[in-house]
Formats: sequence, structure tokens, C-alpha cells
Amino acid sequence: MTVPEGRAEEAAAAAQSGKRTTGADPNPDAGDGAPGRPRRRQARGEARIAQLLEAAADVFSSSGYNGASTNAIAREAGVSPGTLYQFFPNKEAIAIELGERLMHRWRETYGAAFVLSHIELPLDRLLDTVLDPLIAFNCENPAFAVLTHGSEIPGVITREHDALHAGMLTRTEQLLRAFLPELPADRATRTATMSFVLFKAGLDLVMEHEGAEREAYIRELKDVIYRYLEPLVCDTPEGVPPGGIDTP
Repeated sequence: MTVPEGRAEEAAAAAQSGKRTTGADPNPDAGDGAPGRPRRRQARGEARIAQLLEAAADVFSSSGYNGASTNAIAREAGVSPGTLYQFFPNKEAIAIELGERLMHRWRETYGAAFVLSHIELPLDRLLDTVLDPLIAFNCENPAFAVLTHGSEIPGVITREHDALHAGMLTRTEQLLRAFLPELPADRATRTATMSFVLFKAGLDLVMEHEGAEREAYIRELKDVIYRYLEPLVCDTPEGVPPGGIDTP
């Protein structure tokens, strides 16, 4: 029988309070200091958290943040609501934990993509090398878009995403300046900003489709950005090849 979310929270809180009163461990996976036991219990707890977050990602992706509930997440994870409340007090806490983990992975993804050594590549291959991992991350983690858009999302996620947004834009400009060193600074800033906006808009279209149609939109997105940047490559003064290479 599905437990109403509010009642489940109250029951979980009462159960936790009772355990604290009797001196029992409120988290059976937290460990109790006995040799050998804490490590196994902690591993069990981490596995359960990972299970719940994976289920939450699926529910957020299919129902949106507002449409998701702790009951639905527990059901998707194959556990009782009481088990979920041992680890997370509410939906917001789950969203924050999942959002932080996804943003950490996103930071690692774009950090590896925006590497200055990539400027040795021709423009088309440079775009493949930079954009492919970014697109793949978003396609593999649709909950990332759900948890970084919308006024109902917890503020801490929104603030961290804004910081990531600013950092990614900075990395875009740094890479562009290195690839086109003769480009005036003000134009490099505008071009980086426009390229970033084009990518974000195109990514929304990519995420709305699947299969062959998604692949077609990925090609369109790359083509749009290539055609936007390619004239700048051609305008590079003679004798100063962009990025130190000849670009087709």
C-alpha cells in the first residue's frame, strides 16, 4: 500500500525519534565502531544511496521535479518509503544530492573537453572533440537538465549551476582566444558568448529527440557552429594559421 508522502515523513520522523530515545542506531548502514563492521555498513549505505539517486534520476526525467514524489522514487528503487527516509528527509534533499553529483561530473566532463591542446586540431575535428562529450553527458543524464532548469528547483542547485554556466563560458572564450589568437578581445568575447548560446539552444533540440533524429540534430548543431566560426578562421591574417594548423 502506498503511504501518503506527508504521513510517511511523520512516521519516519517518529521512528527516528524513538530510536534515538532508546539509544539504537537510527541508520542501520552507518556503522557502530566495531572492528570491520563500519566499513561494510558504510558500503551498504552508499550502495543504497546510489540506488535511490538512480531511481530519483529516472523519476525526475519522466515526471519533472514538480511531478516527482518520494513515494514514486521509493517505488522506482524497489524499497519502502521508510527505507528512503532513513537516508533523505524529503524530495528536495534527494534533488540537491543528485544535482551536486551530476554537476560534479559535468564539471569534470567540460573540464576535459575544453583543453587548450585541442587547438592543434582543424575546426571540424575541434568541434567534434569538444562537443561530443558534452552532448553525450546530457543525453546519458536527462535528469541534469530537469534539475538545472525551472523556478521550482532548490535554490542551492540553481546557484551552483549559474556558477558552472559562468565557468563554462569562460573556458569557451579561453579556447576560442587560443584557437584564433588574432581575434580582437571584444569580438572574441562576443563570439564565445554567441557560440555558447548556439550550443545551448541546439542542445535543447537534441534532447527533445531520440535515435536517428537525435543524431541528425547533433549534426545540424555542429554544422551551425562550424559555419558560424569558419569565416573567422578564413579571416585570420595570412602567415598566422589559427591554432598553428591549416584548417580546411
